[in-house]
Amino acid sequence: MRDESGSWLEWLVPFAFIVCAGWAIWHTPAYILDFIPPESQSLVDQMTGLHKLKDVSPNLPGLFGGLADPIDWAALLLIPVLFYFGLRTIRCAPMEFEHWGSFDRVALFLGRVTMMLIIAMTSIMLYEVLMRYAFEAPTLWANELTLWIAGFVFMLSGFYAMQQRCHIRIFLLYDAVPRWLQHVFDIISVALIWFFAFFMIYGSYHQVFYTKFYKWEMFGTAFDPPIPAIMQPMVLIAVALIAVQSLVNLIADWNRVPADKTIAGDLDEDELEAIKRSVGNS
Repeated sequence: MRDESGSWLEWLVPFAFIVCAGWAIWHTPAYILDFIPPESQSLVDQMTGLHKLKDVSPNLPGLFGGLADPIDWAALLLIPVLFYFGLRTIRCAPMEFEHWGSFDRVALFLGRVTMMLIIAMTSIMLYEVLMRYAFEAPTLWANELTLWIAGFVFMLSGFYAMQQRCHIRIFLLYDAVPRWLQHVFDIISVALIWFFAFFMIYGSYHQVFYTKFYKWEMFGTAFDPPIPAIMQPMVLIAVALIAVQSLVNLIADWNRVPADKTIAGDLDEDELEAIKRSVGNS
């Protein structure tokens, strides 16, 4: 299945998704205090003070008697809307894996989000270099924000790489065995991924969501972003997405001929010719 790609919506929607998600993440203490406030009053007071300190729009009143203001609510409600719209408008680019289904749209859309995050990360680093060396006015937030975005890029790239079948694979033994044994190898590899994902999530769920996220643990720097509170849950979410995608790949690739699953099958003729020219062969 190959669709036309390159529409402006494919970049506008991920950009809007990042803006809304970033705003919602930064103001998550307001959502926690409004929806599931902690039982400890000291923790409530601590998170309330933290929200007031970090609130980007402190002059707006909260809605429904809570701390979340109209912008916070708009960002939160737009996240699923933009996500759904992004899934519906995503198209497969010519260089991407052409056999994809409904769940693969999630990886493709998050792949576009990752590309936008890389642009944002590069822009922040360029801005920091300009401010530091041209104006001698370094920022307090560029390093931590770049680190934060890089963590999202790393994990979302793994999910996208799984969907694209572009992760590291060694076919020396795989190509030498009959097709039925290749199926066995595929099942074993997916089972191991699910085994790891299950115990990773089961073993760390309580610590990650109740100790890091629910208590909104900060990074402890001058900028003080909530990197521990966000990135540790994101690790579990990414692992779960990769596990589900591995099963989707297993089902989708079950009847594909072995030649399509080799390295040569991943390259088209133009790419092969370009590789030959790059090494000096005609």
